[in-house]
Amino acid sequence: MNEDTNALVHDVVIVGSGVAGLSAAVYAARADFEPLVLEGPEPGGQLTLTTDVENFLGFPEGVGGMELIQRGKEQAERFGAEFVHGTVEDATLNDRPFKLALSNGKTLRTRALLIATGASARWVGADGEDELMGYGVSTCATCDGAFHRGDDVLVIGGGDSAMEEALFLTKFADSVTIVHRRDELRASEVMAERARNHDAISFRWNTELLEIQGSQDEGVTGATLVSHPDGYPKQKLETNAAHGGVADQAAKTRDVGEVERETVDIGGIFYGVGHVPNTDFLEETPVELADTGHVETREGMTTKTTVEGVFAAGDVMDPDYRQAITSAGTGSMAALDAEDWLEQQTVRGAAATSEAIADD
Repeated sequence: MNEDTNALVHDVVIVGSGVAGLSAAVYAARADFEPLVLEGPEPGGQLTLTTDVENFLGFPEGVGGMELIQRGKEQAERFGAEFVHGTVEDATLNDRPFKLALSNGKTLRTRALLIATGASARWVGADGEDELMGYGVSTCATCDGAFHRGDDVLVIGGGDSAMEEALFLTKFADSVTIVHRRDELRASEVMAERARNHDAISFRWNTELLEIQGSQDEGVTGATLVSHPDGYPKQKLETNAAHGGVADQAAKTRDVGEVERETVDIGGIFYGVGHVPNTDFLEETPVELADTGHVETREGMTTKTTVEGVFAAGDVMDPDYRQAITSAGTGSMAALDAEDWLEQQTVRGAAATSEAIADD
């Protein structure tokens, strides 16, 4: 790690500029800590990919995700937060002040660290997705839906994310088919009913995406789906292949057992199967991570992690709620927790200095 012993030591560095990071920045800036906010490869986070946010308090008519993020950034800057582009590649959290090595070769030093790096979309592991991601395969309907006017498209998943993707795509696509590996949805009842009641949306139950056809020149032209009456057909496919001594590649190209295989003509595929927390830079640090990769926080209502002076907010520590309003809430909590911790360090430092003077 590049080290500059004369480098500025910040009171607070916030890694991430989504709604959690922005909320933390507003609170930390208002407390006069002049926080530095690192905007990663996707400034603004997932909310920038959402057209209409209908459930954020104070916006009865709804608000665009990008607009909400921009307003939050302007609010934080008004109180003194500074925003810089940078991705953390390595973190040294055993010593103080903490040190963050950035992808641009610079090193930041900070007394308190707020982690608000969010989560990234999952892929499903279908053959062809690596080649065709961005060429008809997408994880963001609001980004790419307009490119599929008049197409028949698939949405993969069964949670709220998949329902939101499907409903948005009905503005452009001729038909939207939700492909889900079980026969019931994980989505909230409100979102599930909206999707079920929409004339342009249909469902393929107990079905998974196996392979994607197309090219970067033509885009997506088709998809191979597998289904099984008991659900999780890819799992059944692998089990049958193993028991029958069939090679994996052969299992992908023909029916095995009760698993049915079908190729459909479609013009686009959208993934709505959840997200992975962005915590790679923490794996070699003493910050404890859950099996899912989310940052573990201490028991009780707190954003404190297993390292004193390190706090976490938003989707990076929340595998359950994953809402803009809860991310904003935990962001403010992280800033308040950091403020309290920093004040305690100041008091302790002053007390230690007084004791040293008295001893003299």
